[in-house]
Amino acid sequence: MPELELPAYARALGIRLHTIEGEVPVLSVDFGPTVEGRPQHYHGGATAGLLENAGYAALRARLMEEGRDAKLKPVNITVQYLAAGKSQPSFAKGRITRLGRRNANISVEAWQDDPGRPIATAIMNILMA
Repeated sequence: MPELELPAYARALGIRLHTIEGEVPVLSVDFGPTVEGRPQHYHGGATAGLLENAGYAALRARLMEEGRDAKLKPVNITVQYLAAGKSQPSFAKGRITRLGRRNANISVEAWQDDPGRPIATAIMNILMA
């Protein structure tokens, strides 16, 4: 898999590539001042940023695998917050549920200790120009 470069926003939050699971990037972010909202908890925007970047990373990885180069434009992104992110590392992974010629649908989950217990999820609809 070619090197996956994360956008400036992801790097500013401290988001990085944690591992690759079956061709799908898993992103992570450590807890710290750049992602803290109320004391000792992730800010909702930081959690949403992790989800969004994991979704885009999954899509970019698939497109690179298929030799496609597209400009990605969000149609809509819906985030569900399920539990408070505590002061420990968080992880996120996207799953492409539909990949067409011009659009893609992606579901994303973020977790901390256990991938089976997500702290937030997102559904993304992306236009590929």
